This record gives sequence, structure tokens and C-alpha cells, in this order.
Amino acid sequence: MFVESALQLGIDRIFTLVGDHLNEVLSVAEKRGFPIVHMRHEAAVVHAADAWSRMTRKPGLAIVTGGPGHTNALTGIATAHSNGSPVIAVSGTPAQEMRHRVVFQDIDQVGMAAPVTKFSHLVTSPSQVPFALGRAYQEAFSGRYGATHLSIPVNVFTGKTETMLRMPAARGTARSCDDAAAAMDMLAKAERPVVIGGSGVWWSDAGQALLEFLKQTRVPYFDVTMARGVIPEDFAGHCGYADPSLNRGCIPAFQAADVVLVLGKRIDYRIAMGGPRLFGKETRFIQVDVEPREIGNVRDVAVGVVGDVRTFLEAATPAKVWETRTEWVHQIGKWREEWMAKLLAPPPPDDLLHPGSFFAEVKRTLPVSPLLSFDGGDFIHWGRAILPALHSGGWLRLGPMATIGAALPFCMAQAMARPKQPVMMMTGDGSLGFYIAELDTMVRYGVPVVIIVGNDGGWGLERELQGEVQGTTTACELRRTRYDLICQGFGGGGETIDRLEQVGPALERAFAFPGPYVLNVNIRGARSPFTSWQLEGKK
Repeated sequence: MFVESALQLGIDRIFTLVGDHLNEVLSVAEKRGFPIVHMRHEAAVVHAADAWSRMTRKPGLAIVTGGPGHTNALTGIATAHSNGSPVIAVSGTPAQEMRHRVVFQDIDQVGMAAPVTKFSHLVTSPSQVPFALGRAYQEAFSGRYGATHLSIPVNVFTGKTETMLRMPAARGTARSCDDAAAAMDMLAKAERPVVIGGSGVWWSDAGQALLEFLKQTRVPYFDVTMARGVIPEDFAGHCGYADPSLNRGCIPAFQAADVVLVLGKRIDYRIAMGGPRLFGKETRFIQVDVEPREIGNVRDVAVGVVGDVRTFLEAATPAKVWETRTEWVHQIGKWREEWMAKLLAPPPPDDLLHPGSFFAEVKRTLPVSPLLSFDGGDFIHWGRAILPALHSGGWLRLGPMATIGAALPFCMAQAMARPKQPVMMMTGDGSLGFYIAELDTMVRYGVPVVIIVGNDGGWGLERELQGEVQGTTTACELRRTRYDLICQGFGGGGETIDRLEQVGPALERAFAFPGPYVLNVNIRGARSPFTSWQLEGKK
């Protein structure tokens, strides 16, 4: 019943780590021809389901065993939920009749998951299985998407029933955008408008509608989160990353803008809460979001539109092309060019590679145009600032939880979801350690991902922050381990890079390899624009 219900809901893959509570259901799933990806850590299982869901816009299903399997998975569940990713996380439990009898692995799994999910439920009878799974699916895809959880006791999985509770109806797609006219009237009258696209652009599959909207209105466009790449960054109206910590060119543009149209993006920390650090005092906001509670949540908005981004764009796109605000567009372009020139300025010579120089060389010598997955840390932030977003669904980030290490299972699922496109992941030596055993999973499934590891022998971002704020550093040092050799030990490939002239040839070999390939890059610690922005905020 569980497997058939999952298939009925369009779930097409199970991510798991086997355990006693799951043996029967996984056996049935395999016999039914359900693709199963079994991994090495339960948090990584849910991270992979999260990335699968974001890449396919379908529910990601993660199944783990109870007790420590569940507690391990909680980090992945919280990460998926904060990302607005419709993941259904299922944990097995001991038999229902053994609850509260000091039995093996008996804990309150539903209570633990409740604060980091939209719906958390203990399935108490076999007849409830289809209803519970359908309800979890429905909740995951309602309003702002998010994670849901089911705990299913082993005796429920193996039980029998003569009755079956009906599965709830699937999610609806019609969403109202009644205030589109008021929003467009304000945008048309603006002298210095900008558009900021967020993940709602991706989840609503609004790429074509947004492209038509931008062509007709000619309003400068910035993007962030899952919107990155939906409109390729080489599009004429694209003005870059809407993240001021990595694109300083957007700061004067946002400060000077008189109207900001925010599409499917929460007004949150990524854009300085819409406050005076980033926007002018007189700036007026138009916010379009599928979740009513997000409209005007942290700052007043002039027009709030509750609705699906694609529905809004299709209703709002003008029939005639607007006149280009030539001076405004030219000024934004100049700010962007000035920032990129500063970002790519050659650093002082050193025995070790500067991250900025390394990523500039990567951009210059890439033999393919890959999908990108970014972990956290100063090294990675240089890559986020320098590399362009060119593919829809091709810019995976950790999200608001900043769950470092998650990019490894992310990129694995990314490559599985798009097997015909190359994938490149960037991480640090600290972050790689969290789920390094998933290199084994990638080798077993033949997943060809290029993994770039910035190796500075430490927790670089914290080392930079501590050194600047405290003058000393604590608990920040690691060894310069040969991570390329570790990947080879798992059955993958890899090599070490010490000089810029090695970058191009190494990338050629890496993308030609039929499995995971680690490029272990020996770098010097260098404060990224991201950390500089944090320090400015502290001051």
C-alpha cells in the first residue's frame, strides 16, 4: 500500500539507508521496480531527496530507520524545510504495541520533527497508510512548499487490513493574482525600477513567462536562490546576482531604485530584510508570493500580490514593449562592470593559489558548461561571485540553514536528475568531511561529478572572522589532507592543483572521468566578499 500510494503520487525514486524497520518495505519497492538509492548517512539521504525535489519539482522521498537514523535525518529535514523543498521524510519505528516500554530505539520522532516540518504524523494502522502519505504530499505542496514527516512503525509496514482510508486529492494549481494591475501600474510609472527573482520563479516553472515579461518591460533583472540560471546570466537584461555580499554592483542599484518588484522571494536576510542597509528610505516594494504570511512580513510593501509567480507574470506582461530607461540601465551596467573589475584584480603573489585567481581561471578554461552546486565557506563564496549562472535548475545552494557539507549529496542527486548534463561542485576541506563517505555512493552508482575542494587546512571563513574581530583564532586549524587520494581510495579519481597552469588540463581530465573526481586545490586563506560584508555588518 505504501509503495503503490507513492507511485500514485508521482514519486519516482527512494533515497534511503537500510535498517531493521525498513527491510520489508524496501524489498517490496525493489520488486515493484522502484529506483532505490542507498547511502551512507541519514542526513545525506534527506539532503539528496531535497536536491532531487528541487531539480525535478517532484516530491523527494527519504526513508530511514528509527532512533538514531531519525535523529541523524533531522538535519536534512530542517535544511529541506528551510529551503522550501517538498520532501517527504519517512522514519521507521519499533512496533506500536511496544511504545513507552523502554524498548530498543523508542523515541518521540514525531515531536522531534514537528518544529522543522509542515506536517508530522505517526501512522498507527495499515489502513491509514495511503491517507497519511497523501496528506504528507498535500501539505508539502501547499502554500510555501516545505518538508513533511511520517513515522511508520514496523508492524504497520508489515500489517494487513481489509479497509483503506482514501488518499486526499492532489494539490491544486490555480492561484489568484488579482492585484497584478495595481503592481504593473506602479512599475510602469517608476523611474528606476528593478526586478528581483527568487525560488518561486523556479518552483512555478515561470522561466518562459519571466523571459517574455523582461523583454516587454525592459526592467533590469537580478536573481537569487533557485531563480539563478532560470534566465541565463548572459541575457541582455540580466544584471547579476541579487546577493549584496557577493555582487557589490547590486548595492548602489538597490539603494537608488524607486520601485522593487520581488518575485517569489522572501524579504529576508539575503536582501538585508529590505532595510536601509541595502535599499533607499523611499523605495517602494511590490511583493509577489504564494504564501500570504510572507507579504509584508518584515517590512511594509506598497502592493502585495498573493499568488503563483508564473500566473502573475502571465497576467501582468504588457502587450506593448515599454521604453528603455536608457540612463538607468547604463548606470547599473557600469556598477556591475566596476565590481567585476575589482573582484578579478590580480592579488599579490604568493606560494599558494588565491581563490579569486583560481575561479577566474576555472571560468576561463572550463571545457563544458556545467550545472553548479555550492557548499559554504570563503573559498566557495569566491566561486559564487565569479562563476555565472547559465542553466535553469543549475545553481544549488545550501539555503537558510547553511548546512555545510550538504552540497556533496546535493550534487549527486543533481547529476542523477540531469544525467546528460555535467555537474561541478565546490566545497572546502572542512565541509567535505561531513559526508565524505558519499563518494562511495557516487562510485557505486557511477555518478560523474567534478568536486573542487579548496584546501586551506582549516575552517577558513571562521578563521577570517575570528582573526578580524578577535585578533586570534581558536579551533580553526585542520590538516592539508590529500582529498584526491581519498576519492581514489573509494574508487573515484582525483589530483592535486598547486598552480594556475594546472587548472585547465585538470578540468579536462575531471570532466572526462566516468565517476566522481576530486580536484584538491591548495589555496591560501583569503577573505571573500561574503565575509567582508559580514564584517561590515558587525561594524
